[in-house]
Amino acid sequence: MGEQALTTDYYEPDVSNLVTENDTPVDNLFSEKEQRLLTSSLYSSWQGRTFLSSSNVGIFHSTDAPPIVPDVFVSLNVQPPENWWEKRNRSYFVWKFGKPPELVIEIVSNREGEELGEKLNIYAQIRVSYYIVHDPIRQLSDSPLRVFELRGMRYFEISENWLEQVDLGVTLWEGEFEGSRDTWLRWCDRQGNILPTGDERNWQAEQRATEAEHRASEAERRAQLLAEQLRNLGINPDTIS
Repeated sequence: MGEQALTTDYYEPDVSNLVTENDTPVDNLFSEKEQRLLTSSLYSSWQGRTFLSSSNVGIFHSTDAPPIVPDVFVSLNVQPPENWWEKRNRSYFVWKFGKPPELVIEIVSNREGEELGEKLNIYAQIRVSYYIVHDPIRQLSDSPLRVFELRGMRYFEISENWLEQVDLGVTLWEGEFEGSRDTWLRWCDRQGNILPTGDERNWQAEQRATEAEHRASEAERRAQLLAEQLRNLGINPDTIS
C-alpha cells in the first residue's frame, strides 16, 4: 500500500456574501481619538513584537452570525495578510487567523451598546481572554474602567489592571492628546508607566537631548570659571594635566 500524501489544506468558508464594511460613521470625537491613541501607542512601543491591533474592524466568528465590532482589539502572534484588499482578508476572520483576539476594548458612549450585556456574552463565547469596558462618563456604572478575564466559559471581573496573559496593562491617564485634555485609557507596563505614542517618544528624546546639552554647557561654564580662578592665582590652567 502506498503512502498517503499529507496535505495542509483546510476548509475556508465562502465569505463573498458577507458584509465586511458598511462605511457608517458612528463614533464621537472622544472615542475616535481614544481608539487612535490606543492603537498608535501600541505600535510605537511594541516594535519587534508580532501582533495585530485595529479599531472598528469586524471580528467574524461564524458565517451564520454577524460580526462583532469592538472599538479596539489586540491579537498576538498574527499579522495582516499581504493582500488585505481581497474579500477574505478584509476583516478579522477567526477561522483564518486560527484564534480570536486576546483582548478587546469597548468605549461606552451611551446606554444602548450592550457592553455589559450581549457584547460581553459574545466575547465570552468566542473565547476572548480579556474584555475591557471604558466608561468615561459613567453611563453604565460608577466605575470608568472595568476589566474582565475569561475563566472557563465566563468572564470574571478583576480588580488588577495588569493582564498577565498578554504582558500588558491598562490605566487611566489624565493628560493631553492631540491638543485635547481629558482622562484617557492608556496601555502601561507592569510598573504602571504608560506606553508612549510616537510623538511622545520624539518629545522625550528631544528632552533628553536638551538636558544633555544643558549639562555639557554647564560643565563647560564651570571649567571656564575654574580656569579664570586659577589664572587669578597666577596658575596657568593649560599646564595642569
